[in-house]
Amino acid sequence: MQRRRTIRGSMTALAIALVMAVSAGPAQARSLPTIVLVHGAFADTASWDGVAGLLRERGYRVVTPDNPLRGPAHDAAAVQRTVDSITGPVVLVGHSYGGSVISNLRDPKVESLVYIAAFAPVEGEVAQAALDPIRFPGSQLLPPALQVKFVDDATGIAGRNIDGYVAPDSFHSVFAQDVDPVTAADMAVRQRSIALVANVQPSGPPSWSTTPSWYLVSAADRVIPPASQRFMAARMGATTSEVDASHASLVSRPGEVAGVIEAAVPD
Repeated sequence: MQRRRTIRGSMTALAIALVMAVSAGPAQARSLPTIVLVHGAFADTASWDGVAGLLRERGYRVVTPDNPLRGPAHDAAAVQRTVDSITGPVVLVGHSYGGSVISNLRDPKVESLVYIAAFAPVEGEVAQAALDPIRFPGSQLLPPALQVKFVDDATGIAGRNIDGYVAPDSFHSVFAQDVDPVTAADMAVRQRSIALVANVQPSGPPSWSTTPSWYLVSAADRVIPPASQRFMAARMGATTSEVDASHASLVSRPGEVAGVIEAAVPD
């Protein structure tokens, strides 16, 4: 009788322990972060479609906010409104000029930053410094490939501003030489122009100085020279890798880009 009571007591204790373990499991499991993908100049949210699709297939919630391309502080505030709408942790990703934007966004929900062929300025630095032809020769983003136009812009003087864009007949060779011609032509039509002043506005204290960061260098980039990208990645102490791709690596090599973003997700 005593033995049966002992066995019954042990089984009851085991059952309670199992119930507690099962009920505690989901509460202790870490939810996946929301991944926020910020496009750069001469692009739009559609440039992230391939990467976003791969990440969603892997179970991530992905958000691609519109980047106004008016200036680092202004644009960071716009992306901040998207981050404010998200519950839970965030991985923030910036391509090209989008790197300047995420560098100027500081939010405790952002657990890691990912730079894809992107500007990563220090405090007081302007994006144009990364294109310094003396230190970092090789950028082909020069006239006549780079064109300007007047645009209506509430942030500009008297509601107008001067924007830069890539000439359609140069877009493929300068911005996306490893993208098929049909896709590159569509990208050229969809491109968003950037206020010229955005590239000469000083950056604020960089978020990457206090947030774990990753950098994917485009080794065949004709917009931001690879040497400049490597310099910025080393300066920020980022976990760095390279892909043999154009400036538009997010379009031509979405698998590699998605892989770097997933590597930045905290355990």
